[in-house]
Amino acid sequence: MKFEALACPTRRSVFEKLRGGASSVGALAVGMPVSRPAVSQHLKILKDAGLVAERRDGVRRIYSIDRAGLDEMRDYFDRFWDEALDSYKRSLEGRDA
Repeated sequence: MKFEALACPTRRSVFEKLRGGASSVGALAVGMPVSRPAVSQHLKILKDAGLVAERRDGVRRIYSIDRAGLDEMRDYFDRFWDEALDSYKRSLEGRDA
């Protein structure tokens, strides 16, 4: 689900904006090619995927990157590359035999 959530270029842009720190929907919508309500919908998808966290600040909602979700993706890629490199190493060792 995490990768599916980031498949959309607009959601990736919203997610990348959050690298700069926590932000409100209004601030995230500035410069985006979609409306503020659309940014809210994209944030909901990112939140449901476990990539974005939300907290209340009065009437505003502040969004930030959910480190646990990001760590989960990083772990996936670490395992993927470890397995791919091990497989490659075994194939090279098989050629030497």
